[in-house]
Amino acid sequence: MTTTGARPGSPTLDEVAQLAGVSRATVSRVVNDSPRVSPEARVAVQAAVEALHYVPNRAARSLVTRRTDTIALVLSESNTQVFSDPFFASIVRGLSDRLADTDLNLVLLAARGEREQEKIGRYVRQGHVDGVILMSLHSDDLLPDILAGTHLPLVLSGRPLDGRPIAYVDADNTGGAVAATELLLSLGRRRVATVTGPLDMVAGLDRYAGYRAALDGAGRAVDPALVATGDFTEGGGMRAMTELLERAPDLDAVFVASDPMAVGAVQALRAAGRRVPEDVAVVGFDDAAVAGTCDPPLSTVAQPLGEMTTLMVELLLDQIDAGERSVETRVCGTSLVRRSSA
Repeated sequence: MTTTGARPGSPTLDEVAQLAGVSRATVSRVVNDSPRVSPEARVAVQAAVEALHYVPNRAARSLVTRRTDTIALVLSESNTQVFSDPFFASIVRGLSDRLADTDLNLVLLAARGEREQEKIGRYVRQGHVDGVILMSLHSDDLLPDILAGTHLPLVLSGRPLDGRPIAYVDADNTGGAVAATELLLSLGRRRVATVTGPLDMVAGLDRYAGYRAALDGAGRAVDPALVATGDFTEGGGMRAMTELLERAPDLDAVFVASDPMAVGAVQALRAAGRRVPEDVAVVGFDDAAVAGTCDPPLSTVAQPLGEMTTLMVELLLDQIDAGERSVETRVCGTSLVRRSSA
């Protein structure tokens, strides 16, 4: 099948071929990036395309190449969570920037419930995208199993909870949490609490593991009264901090597993008459924009989101170009950012 310019009055494939002095089939091969073209013919066709301002029919091209030039970012969260969490906004912006100089389009699909996830599975199986970046997985998600059967190029943001062999890019969540907790310990704080992320997510588990490892390294046992579970939202951080204060009113520091939760924790502390950092030191995670603008500005752990989004796209494009999945993985380092809250 060949590619034709379909709009009335637009240059046709035949006109490009005539100007370039080659066959119609040769023009089609050049337009479709086939390697079976001589360098001389490729230059001639490209010059003719430019001179005539020829634009290929994308739909016809996709029938030839079986490519849609579209990748999907699939988020296992509700739309409310996706559009309110600055972390997701940063990822979407980073992926869009990375794809800006390519011919690829990005579609955003959010699904938390079983029915929505099955609908995304059908959409993907019907060939609407060339590959998927999957993030924010929970332990009960169906998406990994749904997508596993498609053999479509796939990259996870975050390591898989069940250890299955899938390409992924992750931050060193455990190491970042160790650094955050060690900072609080170095300040001489005796009752260091934590607000964890959801413990059905790898980021929540790893950041909680880092908190425990730092306490263990300091010869301290984990006190269950100093641990509350949050949901990565500001409201969840406020509720968890209120719970901690009721159980352990003598706490003097808290590591919070995301910046939105840390903002909520600071609000709960202020409502309880506690000063930050004089009475309670606070460290968050992510280095979201809100960390620098809240009162007081948050000490936090920065993830290299630019590096991570670039790696996710590169791993996915490698699979798309190869026509098969690979299991390459990358783990990016984190860094501690000191501000006024600790």
